[in-house]
Amino acid sequence: MTDDTPKTTHFGYQTVPEGEKADRVRGVFGSVASKYDVMNDVMSAGIHRIWKDAMMDWLAPRPGQRLLDVAGGTGDISFRFLKRAGDGHATVLDLTEPMLTEGRKRAEAERMADSLDWVVGDAMALPLADNTFDVYTISFGIRNVTRPQDALAEAFRVLKPGGRLMVLEFSHLPNDAMQRLYDLYSFNVIPRMGQLIAQDRESYQYLVESIRNFPDQETFLGMIRAEGFENARYRNLSMGIAALHSGWKI
Repeated sequence: MTDDTPKTTHFGYQTVPEGEKADRVRGVFGSVASKYDVMNDVMSAGIHRIWKDAMMDWLAPRPGQRLLDVAGGTGDISFRFLKRAGDGHATVLDLTEPMLTEGRKRAEAERMADSLDWVVGDAMALPLADNTFDVYTISFGIRNVTRPQDALAEAFRVLKPGGRLMVLEFSHLPNDAMQRLYDLYSFNVIPRMGQLIAQDRESYQYLVESIRNFPDQETFLGMIRAEGFENARYRNLSMGIAALHSGWKI
């Protein structure tokens, strides 16, 4: 006897059929694409730049490496990677074409055009060959994937042996009092900023809710290890507001 009950997942605090989430996420990021970079600076007071630089410090890009940046949006991580590597190649992949369109408009994209590809694709079914990339990154994106475990499996597949996974994502603060203060800011300020700057309160309400639904640091570390990644570790950023997770395909 088979269970024909439709599978569901979270979309913020809503429960939706799995098959609907990707389209809803595409709608969110399509709506905010033109203001996405500005909102990142405003919401985090620019701290997201420090977190991304910390990611590059730990990653230590080397000349000649090939990067796949999933949920790469407007190219922030890829631009940083290529600057650090000096010589390499980055593929920016995103579910939402308007995000990639905004990325292509950036001055860095023009300067680095020979070292960049822009690809529309799904993190759970990458349109890319096995054992292709030296580095796989996903920044503030994996919580929006319908099945994050599937995305990690795809990361393992496309990485070369010896390749590295690195995930930058919002996470959990170490005690309840700090978490309550952060939630107070997130739920009361960020959607209002979204309305004021991007004329889109609902999308930013979803983004705040999606942060709270994402697993904590240790749980996500276990998910990475479950896909076969070795030497898996994490580092908290800003006391755990965000976290970096790293693992290797050995």
